[in-house]
Parts: sequence; C-alpha cells; structure tokens
Amino acid sequence: MVDSALKKPIRLTSMAACAGCAAKLNPEKLAELIAPLQGIFDPLDSPDLLVGLGQPDDAAVWRLDEERALVVTTDFFTPVVDNPYDFGSIAAANALSDVYAMGAKPFLALNIAALPNDLPVEIGSQILLGGAEKAKEAGVVVAGGHTIQDNEPKYGLIALGMLELERSISKAGAKAGDKLFLSKPLGFGVTNTAVKRDLAEPGDEAEVVNWMSMLNKAASELAIDFGLGGGTDITGFGLLGHAWEMAKAADLRFHISYELLPFTSSAHKYGKAFTFPGGSLDNRDYYQPHVSFARDLKEWEQMLLFDAQTSGGLLLAVPAEQSAEFAAGAQKRNQSIWEIGEVQEAEAGIEVS
Repeated sequence: MVDSALKKPIRLTSMAACAGCAAKLNPEKLAELIAPLQGIFDPLDSPDLLVGLGQPDDAAVWRLDEERALVVTTDFFTPVVDNPYDFGSIAAANALSDVYAMGAKPFLALNIAALPNDLPVEIGSQILLGGAEKAKEAGVVVAGGHTIQDNEPKYGLIALGMLELERSISKAGAKAGDKLFLSKPLGFGVTNTAVKRDLAEPGDEAEVVNWMSMLNKAASELAIDFGLGGGTDITGFGLLGHAWEMAKAADLRFHISYELLPFTSSAHKYGKAFTFPGGSLDNRDYYQPHVSFARDLKEWEQMLLFDAQTSGGLLLAVPAEQSAEFAAGAQKRNQSIWEIGEVQEAEAGIEVS
C-alpha cells in the first residue's frame, strides 16, 4: 500500500495546528458564525429540501421524487495519523459516514485537498490514493475535486448518496423504549494524541487506524434492513455530544450504561495518562450541562465519553422488540455491535450510570 520510505521524511500530524483532534466547532460557536446568514434562505422557498435549514442533521437531503432523495455532505480535516495512505483512507471513511448515518447509499464523491507546497508529491499522492481506494471499497466513484496550497495538509470528500425516503434515518427518529446500539468502540481521540506525543505503542496505533478506516456501510445496511428511524455517527463531538444531539432532536432522555460501553484495548491506558485532544476538552465544557452521571466515575473515565472521535461508529436506536434479532443480524454480517443503553420518556438529556 505505502512504501515504508514515505513514512519517514515527514510527520503529517506535526504539520497540523490541531494535530490529532480534528475538532469541530462547538454548536454555540457555529451558531454565532452563521447568525448573519439567518433569513437569507427560507425553508418555505425550497420545499424539496427535506433536511438542511430548519432541521440540521448529518447531511442535507433533497427530494428527487416521491420515493427518492439525494443526500449531500462534506467533511475534511487535518491529519490524525502520520501514514499518508491511512490518513486518506480515514478521511474518506469519515466523510462517507454521514451518508451512511442517514440511511443512504453513497455513489459519487469529489476530493477536497489542501497541501503544503513543500510536501513531497508522493506523500500527497498517497493521501489521495488512500481516499480513492476507500471510496472504491464503498462502491463510490471519485470524479474529481479541488486542491489548493496551504501551510498544513487537509483532506476529505464531498459525498453524494441516494436515499429511499421510506428508509431514512435521522437524529430525531429515536422512540421511547428503544435500545441504543453502537457499532465501533471508543478511544480514538485519546489514542491518536498519545501517538502524536510519542507515547503510544505500535499495536495500539494499528488498532485505532483499523477501526477508523472501517466503513460504516455494513452497520448502515443493517439499520436499513431493520427499518430503523433513529441514528447518527459518532465523530468530533464524542459519544455524549452526538447522543445529546439525538436526545434533543427526539425530546427524550438517553440512558447509557458505562459498563456496557466498548473501548479500544488501549483507551483506558491513555485515558489515565490524560492524552485527550483539545476537542475532547471542548466537548466536555459544552455538553456537560446536558449530562448527569449517576455513578462515581473518575475524570478520565468521564472524558472517554466526551472524547472526540474520528470516523467513529453509528449510534442506532432499535425498537426493544427487535433488539435481539438486530444483534443476531449483526453477528451474521460479521458486524460489530454493542448494546449500550436505552431511550426513556423523560426530559431531554443524557444519563450515564
């Protein structure tokens, strides 16, 4: 995949101002940023825009006809790993994840790349190759894109997907009594930062790279087959941030059991070392008012739930009567899945016990 010589000349993460965190703007900052745009686009003027202005979700949804809609999203970030091929692969999987989170099937993408002028061409080529081959694995065609010069590398995709409207998934789709399932473990951000600080063991890095490079395709197809209506993907806002988005949209309380949560094998080790990226600390500051901890957890244990993830799994709300069959279906597909809690009829919020 990547010539070993390409790994030595440049540490990609050291070129990024926020290396290892790929942090999103928190919703409060984002609201301030886009405030001047309010009123420019009236949802009533665009009746075919089903998701985007009035009810933001993981991607925009534009109705094509009575049965189908186009899903459009974009995502890019600075390097979270040093291997250029892996960086491209992870960035592509992360961008496509928003399409999968909506219950859609991605089919077309465009590259977004910002590369330093002094970055060796073979490094940039490997970033694009990693993204292209991951897109091909997803059945997606990369049909071009746009590249500019920048002081730090950035890469991602604009992705388009096709959605059958009767099978759509949204953040607002959870129902009281649903069971909560997660399709990837937690611990990516804290481990990536340990790698950046030269504290991580090679096996630990390889484990999180494998998870981050994994498409959410199978998990999404499983959700579609079971007709699920509520879900999102876990990325920069961490488990609790994205769970709060779902709970708020559905106006329900999400109860999460800490003992049921899956973690990468090194997450606790680096959690204790407190190698959390800045984005995880931002998540705690912003989302903590919406979270109650019903059990005594150490600070680093709580932080693992706020930890900013890159290309994390899907968080899915599954009707209780379907939960056993859903778990069995995941096993048949060789899809990792963990039941982590339930949805309750109560004031919107998150409770961790």
